[in-house]
Amino acid sequence: MAVLLGTLAAGASVALAGVSAWLIARAAERPPVLHLMVAIVAVRTFGIGRGVLRYAERLVAHDASFRVLTDLRVAVVRRWSRLSPGGTGSLGRGDLLARFVGDVDGLADLWVRVLLPAAVTVLVTLGSIVMLVVLLPAAGLVLAVSATVAMLVAPAIAVRFSSRATARLAPARGEYQQQLLTVLDGAAELSLYGALDQELSRLHSIDERARRAETRSAWGSGLGSALGMLSLGAGLVAGLIVAASAIADGRLDGPGLAVTVLLPLAVHELVALLTPAATQLPQLAASAGRLLEVLDAPDVVDEPVVPARSPTGPLGLRLHGLDVGWPDGDVLLRDLTLDVAAGEHVALVGDSGLGKSTLAATLMRFLPPKSGTVTLVGSDGSVPLSELAEADLRRAMSWCAQDAHVFDSTLAANVRLARPAADDGELGTAIATARLSEWVASRVDGLDSMVGEHGDTMSGGERQRVALARVVLSHAPVVVLDEPTEHLDDATARAVLTDMLDALSGRTVLLVTHRRDLLPPDMRVIDLGA
Repeated sequence: MAVLLGTLAAGASVALAGVSAWLIARAAERPPVLHLMVAIVAVRTFGIGRGVLRYAERLVAHDASFRVLTDLRVAVVRRWSRLSPGGTGSLGRGDLLARFVGDVDGLADLWVRVLLPAAVTVLVTLGSIVMLVVLLPAAGLVLAVSATVAMLVAPAIAVRFSSRATARLAPARGEYQQQLLTVLDGAAELSLYGALDQELSRLHSIDERARRAETRSAWGSGLGSALGMLSLGAGLVAGLIVAASAIADGRLDGPGLAVTVLLPLAVHELVALLTPAATQLPQLAASAGRLLEVLDAPDVVDEPVVPARSPTGPLGLRLHGLDVGWPDGDVLLRDLTLDVAAGEHVALVGDSGLGKSTLAATLMRFLPPKSGTVTLVGSDGSVPLSELAEADLRRAMSWCAQDAHVFDSTLAANVRLARPAADDGELGTAIATARLSEWVASRVDGLDSMVGEHGDTMSGGERQRVALARVVLSHAPVVVLDEPTEHLDDATARAVLTDMLDALSGRTVLLVTHRRDLLPPDMRVIDLGA
């Protein structure tokens, strides 16, 4: 629809130029006014139609483009959620942000400023050539040659001289975004240890590299535009020559001469848009390639084709011959076999670096086991985690990470992330269990107090308690706690852990920690380093 409306709008613009040229030249001959009425009405029609059709084409084209970009954004984020955290590879947050925002948004130009103008220009140019061939075949041939040079040769030369530089722009912007976030996030530490100037210098170096690429790209685009302008000038001169010859032979009249001169001018206004559009192709290709790196990345954990039915009732866990490690790394824990009964609380202890957090990520199916199985055991049977649908797994198991993310929202919204439908009483219980009541009481807005970006109005221990409150509020029958007392002093950690285990009574709990001294004396303890 956008191509159709764009073709009609551009055709109206070219036709307006041709009819206006004929009308002005014919009116100079002072014919009876009735001889001009059709042309006068045509000028009005094309003049009004050009604006209306162009407006409609913009609406339709941008609506279609935004719909495509919406689907693309959702697809990229969904795909990344399937890869994280085990499939992040070497991509940093800044580079990911550049892909999700800059590269996706940049692809809007592919449809609105590249494909659509190209299709419209080709169709209108072909129609204009046919019109000139009917009027004067030689003039049609001249327009065909000059338009071909401007539509094909000029863009090709522009791309040839700017493609390498343009293709480097998207990666350079991603690298710049990554370095910028590094400087912003670590500004205090960098300044404290005298490394800020060095990192700022690196940021400037990346920016300078991107600037040089943009300059080289602009030179290529300018060269192509210059060639297109030369082809227009040469075409006009050649058109005047063949038109003058036709007038001398009586094959063309004065108004026809005006048409053969002004019609190519209108056509070349459209053709001139193709060279700048073509120079964007290498950058768009690089952006598309960067997005495809995410969309085509292999699954870290395969989703079952036909998910199994989730077991019901109180749930336990069974680990058999489990080896865990990161996808491209070594095995950290080997041959782990363990049965955790429904409602049992078990501590998995070991020194830092042993692989405890990797084990927790494997239990939550963020990482695949190197070998062995993890099975969810219910009252009506058991199912390996690898055979469960993602949604069923998340309903059955909850995870408290040692560095859980806190969103720039209210405390209530952050805790309700675990169960949005929870009422105020349940929310208050969860917050009290996590020992956040004092923080709430100290704020004027209470539960509706904003916690700031990354929870920067809270201490590290308070942010950790937000994660604990989420676990309490969730109804997941199986809970994995990964170093839940991180960032807490001994007295608070012991009190919070006691309250937490009491609140999770009846649920199956795997507590991953290196703090043996905080564990209740009656708790079952598995030493992962033994």
